[in-house]
Amino acid sequence: MAKAYWVSVYKAIHDPDKLAAYAKLAGPAIVGAGGRFIARGLPAKVYEEGIEQRTVIVEFDSVAQAIAAHDTPAYQAALAALGNGVSREIRIVEGTS
Repeated sequence: MAKAYWVSVYKAIHDPDKLAAYAKLAGPAIVGAGGRFIARGLPAKVYEEGIEQRTVIVEFDSVAQAIAAHDTPAYQAALAALGNGVSREIRIVEGTS
């Protein structure tokens, strides 16, 4: 079964306090659901039409596990704490092997 990657790209951070409250809840919720943080932070370098935005990559054993992690009550509580504190997108991408 191919691994899956949860990729979060932050377009804008509107409220750093809400982001901090989210992070306190989201990290343990994601790890508790089987996620492994691969990368977090600003890019070291961007190319082509890249934009320097905070990016988070989390590895899961499967797409189903990544989706289930997002839908857990613990992660939903983190999202409630985040509210409108950021503009971002989350993509779940299946690995190639």
